[in-house]
Amino acid sequence: MTPPHKGASATPSHEGATRHGAAAQAGAASAGAAPDRAAPDRAAEGAAAHSGAARAGGAPESAVVSGGAAPQLSSGREHERKDSRDSKNGAGQKASAAGERRIPFPTVDEITRHCLDDDEPETVHVEIHLPALPDPDRLRAAFAEAMRRHPRILLRQVPTRWWRPRYEWVLTAEPERDPVAFPGGTLEEARERALAECPPLDASPPFRAEVIEHGDGCVLLVTINHTALDGPACLRVVATAAELYGGADNSPAPPPVRTLAEQRGADVESAPRGQIWMRPARVAADTRHPGTPGNGMLIADLPVPARPPRAPGEPAPYTVNDQLLVATWLMVARWNSAHEEPVRPVRITMPVDDRPRTADMPIGNGTRLVEVTFGAQERELYGVLTAPGAPGASGREVIERLLRSTAARTRALKAADRPQLGFSGDLLTTPLLPVGLRAAGIRTLRRAAGPWASTTLLSNIGRVPYPLDFGDAGRARAVWFSAPARVPRGLSVTTVSTGGRLQLALRWSHARLDDSAGRRLGTLFAEALAATSYVPSRSDESNGEPS
Repeated sequence: MTPPHKGASATPSHEGATRHGAAAQAGAASAGAAPDRAAPDRAAEGAAAHSGAARAGGAPESAVVSGGAAPQLSSGREHERKDSRDSKNGAGQKASAAGERRIPFPTVDEITRHCLDDDEPETVHVEIHLPALPDPDRLRAAFAEAMRRHPRILLRQVPTRWWRPRYEWVLTAEPERDPVAFPGGTLEEARERALAECPPLDASPPFRAEVIEHGDGCVLLVTINHTALDGPACLRVVATAAELYGGADNSPAPPPVRTLAEQRGADVESAPRGQIWMRPARVAADTRHPGTPGNGMLIADLPVPARPPRAPGEPAPYTVNDQLLVATWLMVARWNSAHEEPVRPVRITMPVDDRPRTADMPIGNGTRLVEVTFGAQERELYGVLTAPGAPGASGREVIERLLRSTAARTRALKAADRPQLGFSGDLLTTPLLPVGLRAAGIRTLRRAAGPWASTTLLSNIGRVPYPLDFGDAGRARAVWFSAPARVPRGLSVTTVSTGGRLQLALRWSHARLDDSAGRRLGTLFAEALAATSYVPSRSDESNGEPS
């Protein structure tokens, strides 16, 4: 098994060092949701789940990095007070200029905006590793034109009073600030900024793109304010900028074709169901610095787990995404078993993105959340699969069975037609009450429904659909994404594949895990993922030999 801090090489390279921010007040227990029992909570926590991707060229990368609390005000209540002051001082006049187009906050944006927290900034981090340094002026010009071609990214928030019916975005004709910077410093420092410093919402666009010299090339590190935008949407804009900069075709690869048999497999009624009325497991807390704000993050490069071969036209028994779900369940089960936690269902929130990756891809927070529950059926397997050491033949058979049942669940969940955060999300953001009262109610629901929040988030971007070819700066050698990891979940798992490798980002809340615990959790994930890899039997090998 290959632990993440060793990558896939016998001579790993460590880029980052563990660093904790100064101790602060204990992180607030904001919450997420169970699919049906805690439907209001699903909506209240949902926006923290949209993100995603990547790996560096050459030797595999591995690093642990920590980010502290946001230096700027970002909590919901502080933003409301700031909006009120801005309105009194006339700061909203620019937003009301003639000809500007205003857009009410969609459901995901509004709920995220209600629940912002200074201790855990709502950032999405994307890093793209390139073999050479791009020209600053050409890169800025390419990004400026890319934003004009995707005008939905050029937005800022209109200052709002508490009695207004909605928050609003205003679309700007041009960028109000240059998001591209060449700040110098190390990649570790840039990653720390990505975890701790959220791009503001008072000037468009709500992201920044820093170019950091690293090794024999550079890293384009993009930090996104998740209230306005998710990772896949921002990556679409970056792909357009790459095409404008280098002149190469950056059209997305065609999506995989699903067979009729796979589509028929998406049967909601026949899919196994979890126990939605039980409180889900929580990743056992393990920290020597309780109350420390901010997030920690592990970056690792892993092999893509093998899957069984299939004949042309036949459905795959399971996908890499199903293997990642089972690996996440194994990681949490083994971690909690080692910490002597009671056995509870593991509930994993999984974003599903149905948007096209073409130039007309909708920009914003566009994924919908589903929850995969490992409950009663897995309880009887718990002892076998949490035993120390590599699984034997019987253990592999159990994992294979688990993979196939998980595939049935995910096909059913992806086929279900439901709003992004469930029907409760739309209900909670209906403007029947002033936005300030809705904000207070949603924050209260988050706290009350915290015990039923999902165990963790798994965001699998899959293969990067774009070449990300920057001409003389080269084609992307690796891409990493990381999603926010707010309590009570306190952990997110984000993966993407490039060049036949799997790029993993584990991100955790310091209120639940310290960086040493995060590194050990990453080792468990690597071992669990390896356990899901298909191993051909002798009969398979003999069938593959020519007669």
